[in-house]
Order: sequence, then C-alpha cells, then structure tokens
Amino acid sequence: MDPLIDLVFSAVGTVASGALSGAGGEMGRRISERLHGLLGRAGSQPGAPSGRQVLVLPVTEHERRAAASQLVELAHSSPEFAREVREWVREASWLAPRPLPAVAPGASRPQMLPPATAAFTDREDVLAWIKGLLEDAGRAPGAPVVATLTGPGGIGKTATVVRCAHELREAFPDGVLFADLAGASAGTALTPSDVLVRFLESLGAGTTGTIPGDEARQRDLFRDCTAGRRMIVVLDNALDDAQVLPLLPASPGSLVLVTSRHRLGRLVAEHGAHPFTLRPLSTADSVLLLRRVAGRSRSAAPEEVVRAVAEATGGIPLAVCTTGAGLAVREHLSWDRVARGLSDRINGTRQPGVPTGDTDPHAPADPVRHAQDVSYGELTPECAAFYRALAVWSWPTVNVLCAAHAAGVEEDRARDMLERLARVHLLEEVAEERYRFHDLARAHARELAVAEDGERRMREAVRRVTIAYLRFAAAADLRVIPHRWHLGPVYDRLTVPEHPEAGDSARALAELRAERQNLAAVIHAAEHHGYDDLVWQLCEAMWSLHLRLGFHAQWIETHLRGVEAARRGAEEFGDRRAVGRMLVQLAFAYMGVGDADKAEEALEAAVAADAACGHLRGRATALEALGLLRLKLWRHDEARHGFEEALRVLGGIREGDDGWRDVPRATALLEHHIGRALVQEGEFPSALAKLNDALVRFRTLPDGADTYNEGRVYMSLGEAHLRAGDPELALVCLDKAVETMTAEGAGLQLADALEQRAEGHVLAGHPEAAAEDLRGAAERYEKQENTVGAERVRERLASLEG
Repeated sequence: MDPLIDLVFSAVGTVASGALSGAGGEMGRRISERLHGLLGRAGSQPGAPSGRQVLVLPVTEHERRAAASQLVELAHSSPEFAREVREWVREASWLAPRPLPAVAPGASRPQMLPPATAAFTDREDVLAWIKGLLEDAGRAPGAPVVATLTGPGGIGKTATVVRCAHELREAFPDGVLFADLAGASAGTALTPSDVLVRFLESLGAGTTGTIPGDEARQRDLFRDCTAGRRMIVVLDNALDDAQVLPLLPASPGSLVLVTSRHRLGRLVAEHGAHPFTLRPLSTADSVLLLRRVAGRSRSAAPEEVVRAVAEATGGIPLAVCTTGAGLAVREHLSWDRVARGLSDRINGTRQPGVPTGDTDPHAPADPVRHAQDVSYGELTPECAAFYRALAVWSWPTVNVLCAAHAAGVEEDRARDMLERLARVHLLEEVAEERYRFHDLARAHARELAVAEDGERRMREAVRRVTIAYLRFAAAADLRVIPHRWHLGPVYDRLTVPEHPEAGDSARALAELRAERQNLAAVIHAAEHHGYDDLVWQLCEAMWSLHLRLGFHAQWIETHLRGVEAARRGAEEFGDRRAVGRMLVQLAFAYMGVGDADKAEEALEAAVAADAACGHLRGRATALEALGLLRLKLWRHDEARHGFEEALRVLGGIREGDDGWRDVPRATALLEHHIGRALVQEGEFPSALAKLNDALVRFRTLPDGADTYNEGRVYMSLGEAHLRAGDPELALVCLDKAVETMTAEGAGLQLADALEQRAEGHVLAGHPEAAAEDLRGAAERYEKQENTVGAERVRERLASLEG
C-alpha cells in the first residue's frame, strides 16, 4: 500500500472537519480551498471522467478516502504535483490539535486535585490496596491502572480518593486531573465532552490549537495528550460506565480512580478495573472523626455520650461530619441534646421544626438524614427558609446571585447565610463565594421545601433565579459582542457602553464561562416550569459564549430546548421570530461538531419559520448562514444564490421595520460573501466588482464606517488578485488590509494579513519583504498566545530563508 495514502487521508479529514467548525480561522479556510483546487486539478488529469466535475467537501469517510486517492494519484502524475500535495499536507497538519508530550519543556502538568479534608479518618486499607495494584507487575500492558470505589452516598468516597491521590501524587510527576462527574442522577450528570474539554484545556491543548467540537475527536486528542505521561485521573461520582470510558487516558503509567454509587461492570470486564466497596467507619473511627470535626472545645464530653452520638451516625462519614460541624459552631449545643435529637429521629419522634421521619420500625435507618434533621432543627427560621430555597432546583453550584434570588433576600444577607450553612456542613464551599450541596443534602432540603413552602413558592423562586441569570447573561453577552443583532425584550433595557474599559470583553466572556453550567441548569429549570419566553432568551444570551468558546454538547442540548420553547410560544402569544433565531444558532452548533446535514436542515427550517411569520431580517440572516454553510461545503454556486436571495429579502425591509437600521451593514456583508463565492467559482472580474462594491458600502455606512470589515474586504481583494495571478495588485490591497487591521488592533487578523502579503511578495519576487512580513506575523501570533500560528509561520520563514 502506498505509504502516502494514510497521511493524505488524515489531512483530508482534518481539513474537512475544520472547514465546517471554522477551526484554523482564515488559514483553515484557505487550506480547505486549496484542497478544492487540488481535487479540481486531479479531476482534469488524463483518464479522469469527462464532463464538468462537481466537487463537494469530503465529509463522510468514503468521500475522504476517495479524495485522498485522487490526491495521491495527482502526486504520482508529476514531481511538481507531488511537491504541491506534500506542501498541502504539511499545511493541513497545522490545523490538527497538537498534543504536548510529557517530555516537552513547556508541557502542562495540571494540578486539579481539590484540597484534602483535615478531618480525614481511617481508610488506610484503601491506600494500601491501591499501592498494591500499582506494584502488581501482572497488570495488562498498555493500560492504566483503574481502581473503582463504590458505596452509598455519604460513605466518604470523594474524601477517600482525594486523600489517596494526594498521598500518591509524587509518584505521578505529570500531574493530576480531577472531575466531579455529578452522576447522582442522569439529569445532573456531565457529558464526557464537557469533562474532556476541561481536561484538554488543563493539559495545554487549547494553547496549541482549537479543541475539537465533537466528542470522538476530543477523546482522540485526550489520548494523544496523555500518552506517555504518568498521571492520576480522578473521576468522582460517576453515573455509569458510558460516562467514564471516554475519559480513560492512554498511558500504562497512569492511575485512574473512579467513584460511583453503582457497580461499573463494563469497566471491570473490558478494561480490567479493580473494584473496592467502601464500608462504614468503625465506632472507634467514628468517635475519632466526630471529635476532630467538633474541635478541642468539645473534647471534655463523656466518652459514653460521644460514643452514643457516633453510633447514631451509623459510621457514615457525611453524617458524622454534619453532626460534628453543628457542635463545632454552636457553643450552647450540648452532646446530650444532639444524642437525644438523633435518638428521636431514629425512633420517629417529632423534633420541633422538622417533619416527622419514617416511623416504620422495619425501615432501614438513614443516619445522614437524621444528622441533617438535627442540624436543620438548630437553624434560625430565616436560615432554614434560605436552606430550603436553595434546593428548588439542582443547580450545579450556588453563588451569591443564585442564592439571593432563590430566597428573595439581599446579596449581603445571602452571603452571610451561605457561610452559616457551610459551617454546619449543610453546604460545601468549592471556590470563593461558590457553594454546592452534597446531593443527599439537596434532597433533604428539597423535601423540606415541598413540605413547608409548597410548589407555588418553589416555582416563584425558580423564576426569580431564571430572570436574574437572564439579565446577567444578556449584559455580559452585550459586552462580549456589543453590536450584534439581538432578539428578546431583555436587551431592550440594556445599552452598549460607549467607552468600554480595555479587556472588558474578555472579562465578560470569563464571567459567562464561570456560570456556563448554571446557565444550562437554569434553562432546564425554566423549561420544566413552562417559562418558554425565558428559555429561548437565555439561549440567545449565551450566543457569544458558545460562538467564542464552543462547548458544543451543551450548545446543542440547550438550543434544542430553545427551539421547542420558541415553537410553543409561537403557537400562543410568544415572539414568533424566536423560532428562526434559535434554529440559526442551533445550526452553528451542529457545524461546530461537523454535522453538516443537521446544520443545513436547521437553517432551511429557520428560513421557512421566518418566512411564515414575515420576519424579513431573520429570514435574511438564516439565508446568509445557509449560504456560509454551503460555501464551506464547496457548493459555491448554491451559496452565491443564497446570498443573492438574502439581498432581495433585505430590500423589502422599510424604515421602521424590525432590523431596518442594520440593513446597510448587512447588505455590505452579503456583497462581500458573494464576492468570495465568485472567487471560488473562478469568476474573477465579477468577484472583484462585488468586492469593490462591498468596500464602498462599508465606507459609507450611515452610522460611520465599519473599519474592521473594510479590512476584511481588502484581504479578500488581495486573495482574489493572487488567485487571478496579479501579485502586484494583490499587494496594493494587502497593504491596506495590514494598515486597517493595525489601526483596529485586531491581532490575529493582522497576523493573517501579513501572512497573505508575504505570499504576495514571494510571487512578486520580493523575498526580503516576504521574510519581514513573516517575522511580523510570528510576533503577532505570539502576542495573541497562538503558539501554533507562530510555529507555522516560523516554519515558512525557515523554508524561505533556507
């Protein structure tokens, strides 16, 4: 078999996937278009089928194999074609996410492990067991050691694996990855894709290229990044095997620690995982842990009373810690009173302020619930109501914003009560002013909320939290992309800052990212309670988050809900324009994972939805997006016709209609798109006319020129002249592009313009000027922390100077 075929096949797959997702930016687009040109030339070789060849982006494996075969045949037809194909393969390799090997000086060594608890007691047998596994020379070659700890909620699985990982970390010099998989239920469990993105970022993959949007490629990259490393990977609170399997590293020198309430049979049967069932603490260890948590001020208590309290906790560490924390922070709470409270709960006797438990003498004891009831009974009425309000939905974490609006209190008051609940172990602080429930505590609080507050008040709390998050997300979204076209009444109350502070856009994006999982949970909660108008507006407010950062699994999941919410609203009295808007955004998510068919289906549905409700601006946007998708798929003629139809739709918008102020800029953008499509069709005179028309339109916008997009048009003009064989005219346009992007401070676009101008200088016979531009491009990429761009340009520079 030809050794070149696999290399070319891999390159074709990388470029085709990147073309849909936008990976590699303008460079990725140009490499895709060069592939189109090479395949076109391969189809015109002697022996190729006669007639006009219609090329499509090779999306399926069959299409990619066929494209790779054509390129190899082209390479074999002449030394010149062989050089071009190999050069294209080398360019394409820069689009692939690039793992950092463990031996590289700059390799990331993540330390994601949370701190171990100071009150940890016993479990030496678990640590000894894991050490024994690591010393076992008979384990499967090429596979990491996988240990699974199972047991009921509250048994101490997390504390145990965290402590063991801390004890063993020195033997694993390449770092520790940790993820709470939130697998207490299917509704809260994280997707493998969500976890893979976090792991890849911690491993440094985000600094060496774009992290793929689809889970399969994320998994492959994760295995590349972990191959040859000695790491600990802690996967806490797993729902099932399917959640864990994509997260296994590809290194026999690594250790994987998994905790779950469920047996993970496939992990044991197929991957040689070693199971260990965690048991309750002995009475002696329960007493020791109880005294440690309660503190020295409680050390004088009689041994028999402390032992009675410890026995009542059933040896369940969560119950022990909850009970001890209550004693630690309430100096007037006696050991006797706690013992009586636990006894009353065990025997089904009512405690003031707490609903009576199960009085069935044959029912299994629930030590965690008993301890929580005792702690809850000691709260003030205000703090007890606050505790219940936090549990109206399964928020991944609780911050001050969420807590204040759930309980209907001021933020300072919420901040104080969050700290109180954490001190008595009913909440856990996981970051500064960010808390979470153990799922057993959440279940306890929610049951109390249902009994004491009722569904109506819980529903009202969910609505308050939803509105608060919607306002937060919309305000942040407006700071990230200030001048985009928005939909939804929440934006009517917001204004774009006239003079934003430097770096404000990046800060806003970071704020959205920090609340990403909570925003998704809020969408679920709003949908559950029928707040359809808020569901789709939340999706709209997350546009800049997903457009800039991806998180495609969540993007698709939330926007599918957004589409359905908008459709339900359209059937009643909601905003009918929202249907098309949600479908367009969903299509971009599908593009991100390389699913062209679903993206096209969503966009065609968006065009129809906007036509049905007479929303011209939305229909034009959907047609534009559909044209851009078809442009990526090399369906250039269809793309151009789509852009032209969008122009006709815009022409029907009259002054005062929805979106009429945006028509001049939207028209200029569409003229630019049409020009780009004509370039790909080889219609250079028509393309240049359209691009020059777009340039004039951007310069004469009513609200002032759009300088950034002027620069983009200059770049397209330069590219068109290069492809038409006129490097001197190309350099004139690219000089203007460099000047414009410099003035705009658009670092990545400036680097790209310098690369393009360097190509023009090479073709015009100016090697020294080309080298200067390449050095400048490398510097700009470095300033933007784009290490792949800088390395790629330096390779071109070395080739030029060599």
